[in-house]
Amino acid sequence: MEKMRSFYVKFFGGISNEKYINRNTQFESYFIRFESGARLELMEMPSVVAKQNNMLHTIGYAHIAFSVGSKEEVDALTAQLQAEGYTIHSLPRQTGDGYYESCVLDPDGNLVEITT
Repeated sequence: MEKMRSFYVKFFGGISNEKYINRNTQFESYFIRFESGARLELMEMPSVVAKQNNMLHTIGYAHIAFSVGSKEEVDALTAQLQAEGYTIHSLPRQTGDGYYESCVLDPDGNLVEITT
């Protein structure tokens, strides 16, 4: 969870609260808030197991998207993430629906779209 917290704070400008810990249930979480007003809750507890075989295409949550403002910023952030060893799922490109985007995997293997 600490790697996830650092990822969203460092690369997407998130601001984290202090870790919440419920010692009775062994539940821990962070809320990461973003300038847009969006919030992301990261949480863990021993009874929750990791995804099996790291499949990207599953029912439910698909991805999270961050607009960084320009094609140049998409390119720069993608290059920075790649240089720091993160998995690039798709390099920057113009999509069929008119967006300029790339996709990376966060430390837990979730798909993160970086767009204009």
